[in-house]
Amino acid sequence: MYKILANTIFLGKDIHFLPECHSTNDIALDLVRQNQAHEGGIVICAHQTHGKGQRGNHWFSQAGQNLTFSIILKPDFMDISEQFYLNMSISNSIRSIMQDYLPTLKVKWPNDLLVPGVGKLGGILIENTFSGKEWEYAVVGIGLNVNQTVFGSGIPTSLSLMTGSTFNLEELFRLLITRIEQGFIQLRKGKWAEIKSEYLMHLYQLDAWCKYSASGKHFQGKIVGISNEGRLEVLNERGDLCLFDFKEISFLH
Repeated sequence: MYKILANTIFLGKDIHFLPECHSTNDIALDLVRQNQAHEGGIVICAHQTHGKGQRGNHWFSQAGQNLTFSIILKPDFMDISEQFYLNMSISNSIRSIMQDYLPTLKVKWPNDLLVPGVGKLGGILIENTFSGKEWEYAVVGIGLNVNQTVFGSGIPTSLSLMTGSTFNLEELFRLLITRIEQGFIQLRKGKWAEIKSEYLMHLYQLDAWCKYSASGKHFQGKIVGISNEGRLEVLNERGDLCLFDFKEISFLH
């Protein structure tokens, strides 16, 4: 299962498949630390028991039903301050494939995949390693609910729940890796304006007045953009433009 990919340039030529593991990101980071990592290497697991999400959350996945994998990339052509462009590139690539099945799918800042009014389809967690001011590797962890139909908590959904179909995980994996590679090559070529424009085009709650929480206070705000450093640009009711980093603002339903 999950054979080396023939239709890619560098992604998926070194695949580590594990029937079970605690976190594919942790395994991939260990490979990086042990100098056993190659750009394009992938760690994929049939049952991830302690997957990591944003804000320190756990990502729970039913065995053999979903896609949980991590990709090792070397974006050393980018400055550390520009790392959110990698986030946007990965988000765009995954969303574009999933949107073929779920036309209403959105990206919720910074990198959740959300079906508005229904629930979360998946998420992305990028963990970077640096040497001084130089970028060594980026480990891109991806979790997608595909065939799982029963969830213990939260408001998740899956491709199967939304479409009523069962999906071939290996075929979907190949589609995703191919598109992610195309997006990364676009990033290498400096097509950053196009990447950011696409990300904003599918951003959840863009230009809509909604409720948020920050610094212990609730307020009405409107997302108007993303800074080059990846901070969320929110216009409040007083007309002030406020910038928020990860974990500094919460979306209220």
